[in-house]
Amino acid sequence: MIGVPAERLLTAAELAVELRVNVKTVRAWARSGRITPTAVTPGGQYRFRLDDVLEQLKQPRPRRDP
Repeated sequence: MIGVPAERLLTAAELAVELRVNVKTVRAWARSGRITPTAVTPGGQYRFRLDDVLEQLKQPRPRRDP
């Protein structure tokens, strides 16, 4: 990962670059609860701490039964 200070809050687009995924993926993960934003701006934009997101992505996801 690129050297981003742990305390810096990233936009969804910046997080997508760090994770090497599409920004739509980051937004979908946030909407579905897979990752939790550190903050949400008054305009509804997500802000994330990279270390928090990396930890959340290590956690197993709940299994969905058909």
